[in-house]
Amino acid sequence: MIGMLAAISAAIAVAAGAFGAHGAAGPQQAEWLRTGGLYQLVHAVAALAIMGSARGPAITLLAGAAIFAATLYAMALGAPKWLGAVTPIGGTLLIIGWLWAGWIYWRG
Repeated sequence: MIGMLAAISAAIAVAAGAFGAHGAAGPQQAEWLRTGGLYQLVHAVAALAIMGSARGPAITLLAGAAIFAATLYAMALGAPKWLGAVTPIGGTLLIIGWLWAGWIYWRG
């Protein structure tokens, strides 16, 4: 299940990046799409890399990336700017996921 979600997440990230490069309404919208796509893609790959030994952190990374990127994508497509206040929730989950993974690997 984690692998499937990570693969879908990566596909969405590539599509968002392509749309940002070729179809965004303006430079700010393109930047939101680029940033969301980058974070989503990196964390999809990270989740695939650690899903066998750190399942909880992998899920946390995917959830954080989804929230982080989705809020940026929504604003790029015209959603209200207050949605940007939700973006840090995704970022916080990403930080938690990385710290949790580090703790698991440190414990050995």
